[in-house]
Amino acid sequence: MKMYDVTATIYEGMTVYKNKPEKQPKFNTVTNGYVTETRMELDVHTGTHVDAPLHMVVDGDTFESVPLEDLVGQAKLFDLTDVEDGITKADLEKFDIEKGDFVLLKTKNSFEEEFNFDFIYLTKDGAEYLSEIGVRGVGIDTLGIERDQEGHPTHKTLFGDKIIIIEGLRFKEVAQGEYFMVAAPLKIEGTDASPARVLLFEGLR
Repeated sequence: MKMYDVTATIYEGMTVYKNKPEKQPKFNTVTNGYVTETRMELDVHTGTHVDAPLHMVVDGDTFESVPLEDLVGQAKLFDLTDVEDGITKADLEKFDIEKGDFVLLKTKNSFEEEFNFDFIYLTKDGAEYLSEIGVRGVGIDTLGIERDQEGHPTHKTLFGDKIIIIEGLRFKEVAQGEYFMVAAPLKIEGTDASPARVLLFEGLR
């Protein structure tokens, strides 16, 4: 059995959304004698994270509403590295996507270390297609599932059908295929997202 850790590493100076300084994590380490303790300041959308509806929906559900059981189970990773802009319905139709799938989208984003303002994203009609099928979740390898779409229709379409969104995944070393996914967010409540450790297992069902 092979395991892939598809989680972004959190550190000061890491890649953050639109390179905004206020989104950088901060570590304050203090040593007193032989005791060392570190305090961390962290945006809940740092690195690999799971969004909650509140992120884009006024009075939307907070993070504890995301079912943990939907973050563990079979997932299908699809290679979309040939896409140059947005992932559309036409791009997704060629894949075997079924109701209840957790869909993982591998794009050129996984091969970039710096933030690219022209990152590959999921378009509104791509999100509508996945919603019509009835997938349980969508994960993508960039820090945002959509890019400068007015009104954020991709987020709202998915949240409207209770589809989980994971952003900031890293698929560079992972080939297209089916995997057993364990996505473990922090157990927090009242927030619009949570950082998560995401593991993919090959050959485990």
